[in-house]
Amino acid sequence: MVAAKLNPLGTWLQAMLTRAHPNVVVVALAAKRARIAWAMLHTQKDYDRHALAAA
Repeated sequence: MVAAKLNPLGTWLQAMLTRAHPNVVVVALAAKRARIAWAMLHTQKDYDRHALAAA
């Protein structure tokens, strides 16, 4: 099997899975996505996948 190159979100998810129960990680991911969606609506800017790497 070939290992896929992880993006910043994938790296964050893997790190979370080593520390927390999978159900906690799902809720954390949902909260992160909700904050991203709210920020996009609030600032009226497009999604910038590179901004996550800087955060």
